[in-house]
Amino acid sequence: MGLLALGAGIAVLTAIGAGIGIGVATGKAAEAIARQPEAEGKINKTLILGCALAEATAIYGFVIALLIIIMLK
Repeated sequence: MGLLALGAGIAVLTAIGAGIGIGVATGKAAEAIARQPEAEGKINKTLILGCALAEATAIYGFVIALLIIIMLK
């Protein structure tokens, strides 16, 4: 049971990477908009797509953690 909890905990750590990635991307997007306000629409579209993909990795990690806990009991 201890190794299952460890595996699930490691799988949930993907949320840390997603959080860092979204934070960095948002900061860079804010800098880009400050430098080129006329490109705001294009930058926002790219930012939203990138944030969605980064968040999907966190969700995948959470689902894997749940599968580890539920299926391997």
